[in-house]
Amino acid sequence: MSRKKKKTKNATASGQKAEVTRSTPDSDKMASKKAAVLGTEKKRHRPLAVILTCFVLVAGGIYFVIHRTNAGNSDTPVVQAQVSANAAATEFAYPVALFEDGNARHYEYKGPGVTIKYFILKSSDGVIRAAFDACDVCWRAGKGYFQVGDNMVCRNCGQKFASIRVNEVKGGCNPSPLTRSIQGNNVVIRINDILEGSQYFNFSGRI
Repeated sequence: MSRKKKKTKNATASGQKAEVTRSTPDSDKMASKKAAVLGTEKKRHRPLAVILTCFVLVAGGIYFVIHRTNAGNSDTPVVQAQVSANAAATEFAYPVALFEDGNARHYEYKGPGVTIKYFILKSSDGVIRAAFDACDVCWRAGKGYFQVGDNMVCRNCGQKFASIRVNEVKGGCNPSPLTRSIQGNNVVIRINDILEGSQYFNFSGRI
């Protein structure tokens, strides 16, 4: 009987030892899994941080480029104004101070059966200039010009013309000159001179 008990005790002891021995690999596996999970999470966070950093840098770079571009060569605002003449009017007068900022102002004159468009601006050399919102080449498109920095740009063909060329150069795609004069503190444009540009805005027979 004593031998059997001893065998049983030994068996129980060896079983306990076996259990202790088996528990060590399980613990190691759990630790390995935990380390793997933590390592994966860290790896997941790293690419996210890199992406966010790159996004911030790219966004900042784009803003800087756009800001620099607009500061040196921006599409200046266009002020639309409409003028009409009564039977006794022979000319229009615009305050010189209105053009001090260098921005082109666009105007319309509704003549007999035609609406004539023109603009006035103060060029980079300090001269106030005027021209029809059309040219000899692209007038049939009826698109006119817009201002970018110190240039007037044709909306139809995209050619640029420095402000100092307005009223000085004519023909081709240059804005067709409009006669104007400075009288005291006003820019004066005669209605008869405006009517000279009616050919650029009569689209009834254009092809």
